[in-house]
Amino acid sequence: MARPLCLLFDCDGTLVDSEPLLADEMETSLTAVGLPFQASDYIGEFRGARFRHIVAELERRHGTVDPLRLEVLERDMRANLNRRLATDLKPITGATEALASLTGHPMGVVSNGPVNKIRTSLMATRLEAVFGDHLFSAYEAQCWKPDPRLFRHAAAMMGYAPEDCVAIDDALVGVKAALAAGMTVIHLNRFPDAEETPEGALTITSMFQLPRVIGQLESTRHLAASQA
Repeated sequence: MARPLCLLFDCDGTLVDSEPLLADEMETSLTAVGLPFQASDYIGEFRGARFRHIVAELERRHGTVDPLRLEVLERDMRANLNRRLATDLKPITGATEALASLTGHPMGVVSNGPVNKIRTSLMATRLEAVFGDHLFSAYEAQCWKPDPRLFRHAAAMMGYAPEDCVAIDDALVGVKAALAAGMTVIHLNRFPDAEETPEGALTITSMFQLPRVIGQLESTRHLAASQA
């Protein structure tokens, strides 16, 4: 019998509801150095993007900022964010229950964020035991979504081929990266009125739906294997 599908989860917005906290810290920090930014800009335009990509786009629009000042800004912003994550963070609705239902699957986290932020988020929401050390940060792999190499790296480290992995991601940059990596992709589309799921990806609107979809994928896979 084939091994269970390997499940690769995004972190922010998929497992944990960190994006409002991140957007709020970015608004405070970026606006203070002359890069006007509102929390709604993150949700509306930049969700899931690398922080340095966001800064570069804001500099293109509003003018450059001294690199040393930006370095201090990012360091202080991340420190403030980690403090808030440790005390204020909640899991995405349905995430805890979905993970509990999927314990027979190997699972990892694939994030554009630093690994210490991933760990802080999972510890604050009591999800760290589910994933252990299977945390794959773009900062360690040195490739960021939508680059598919981050997902391919995670699959290889988990000992799986991309086609035997399912990526679960709420952000379009992650969905597109995983599709390009050759994985089955489930888009957690929590904003279906404002966001369209890319062609080739499956859609759920709640993490409560995830176990059923994974079960259907496994059934289809086993049927295909029996007929081969």
